[in-house]
Amino acid sequence: MHELAIAQGIIGGACEHAAGRQIFRVTVAVGTLCAVVPDALRFCFELAAEGTLAEGAELIIEQVPARGHCHRCERDFTLHEPIPLCDCGSADVGISAGTDLRIRSMEVSDPCALPADAAATARR
Repeated sequence: MHELAIAQGIIGGACEHAAGRQIFRVTVAVGTLCAVVPDALRFCFELAAEGTLAEGAELIIEQVPARGHCHRCERDFTLHEPIPLCDCGSADVGISAGTDLRIRSMEVSDPCALPADAAATARR
């Protein structure tokens, strides 16, 4: 189950960028060719988040469809199978999307900031 390693990577990256703030939601883009099972990733995310800034955070998974480009007929198309074959019959296909897995965004707590003139007001 590689979802646990993926979840640990997501948690690590999110916590690093949260700069000590509580994480409420993490959105990840997952290519369909990554062979990630969304329910397994959510489960592993919960486990990996325990005791971190992301504990209790929601994981949003956005599926990114696989795209290919046929070098024979120059057609761009969506891949519906893991084996990249063009409708023209060619297997000379380059994958242009659907293999990435990245953190798209995250929602974190934001400590209240003092107004710009707070220091001047405090000195009066």
